[in-house]
Amino acid sequence: MTKFLRITPTLGLKGEIHIPGDKSISHRAIMLGALARGETIVNNFLPSADCLATAECFRAMGIGIEVRGMRCEVRGNGLKGLMGPKKTLDAGNSGTTIRLLSGILAGQEFEVKITGDESIQRRPMGRIAKPLRLMGASIEGKIRNSEVFAPLKIIGGGLCPIRYELPVPSAQVKSAILLAGLFANGETVVVENLTSRDHTERMLTHFGGAIKVTGRESRVTGCQEFSGQEVDVPGDISSAAFFLIAGLLAPNSELKLLNVGLNPTRTGIIDVLHRMGASIEVIRERMLSEEPRADIIVRSSKLGAVKLDGEIIPRIIDEIPIIAVAATQAEGVTEIRGAKELRIKESDRIRTVASEFRKLGAEVEELEDGLRIPGPQKLKGAVLQSYGDHRIAMSMAIAGLVATGATTIENADCIETSFPGFESLLDSLRQ
Repeated sequence: MTKFLRITPTLGLKGEIHIPGDKSISHRAIMLGALARGETIVNNFLPSADCLATAECFRAMGIGIEVRGMRCEVRGNGLKGLMGPKKTLDAGNSGTTIRLLSGILAGQEFEVKITGDESIQRRPMGRIAKPLRLMGASIEGKIRNSEVFAPLKIIGGGLCPIRYELPVPSAQVKSAILLAGLFANGETVVVENLTSRDHTERMLTHFGGAIKVTGRESRVTGCQEFSGQEVDVPGDISSAAFFLIAGLLAPNSELKLLNVGLNPTRTGIIDVLHRMGASIEVIRERMLSEEPRADIIVRSSKLGAVKLDGEIIPRIIDEIPIIAVAATQAEGVTEIRGAKELRIKESDRIRTVASEFRKLGAEVEELEDGLRIPGPQKLKGAVLQSYGDHRIAMSMAIAGLVATGATTIENADCIETSFPGFESLLDSLRQ
């Protein structure tokens, strides 16, 4: 059933909130738990549609997985303990699932098919197919304009290690190669020109895996066994970003966000908001399961425009839609460049942000690789489309808080892929 999300302006937001567990880390905890020997306990697991798709894929390959709310138990059978599934694996709407799992499947001695929903079948898979083929896997998919798309048929096994330089920064591609490298006889090396998120490297370290990171080189040793662990997942900073910016833009607001992940490859959003003049205080910094985390206090602030390009972009790639909302209320012209990767996310996020902002009465210039947004602008409530993209839906919900009149987001059920309970949490903070 199609879900409509109705947002009205707010006089202020106040409260203390727990941000749901990090989606990227929850995916990886299941994957490495499945390849480890023994039991892995994942605390503060994100039971979203995306992460549950990952769990279901591994169940289909003989791994025992139980999800009880925000606790996930994985009973791994060791590095060579997966069984060939009897059906096509379904990644749902999760790009992380299909790309990272393809790396693991490349190392298996059985043939498998993996697909996803309509959105996933539009996202390019050649970026993972190329290095995995170089390692010796057979990967076939639908071909359109010389690009590979799901459904994919993977025949793996007998992998050889490679040294691979990523043509564009992508944690998903890097992780797929490193996970495939676990099944290669020797050392696999991935080289980045810009640093992408490093959750896979940190998770491997937590599980006792042999991995070495030097500068922008990651080296993993193949054919190693490791044991199940307890994993404490921090709150997802990409999900926290919506409430950080809500707290900055809504008048008379003060929010305290608890246990938010502060992995340095992900904290670009904090750096950007500080540059914009935001009142953000980071307290109680600590480290658990190789991942830093802290509590964050945010207060209503007057913001200034910023220019964003270069090395900051991989660190904010998921947060650009909500940064664009902040830009509509900032003094001056905000320009975001070097973000062409946004065009191949769950939706073309450059086009969809521009389209929906215009419905709100905002002026926005769509660039080939980004956006140019003057501010501050007055937004007017409107009927908006999510395009089936969770981050677009939530970004437009936050825009609705500072618009005049009511804003309705259609097809908002996609929010469940990353942030179950988003609407009720937002409503609980209203004054």
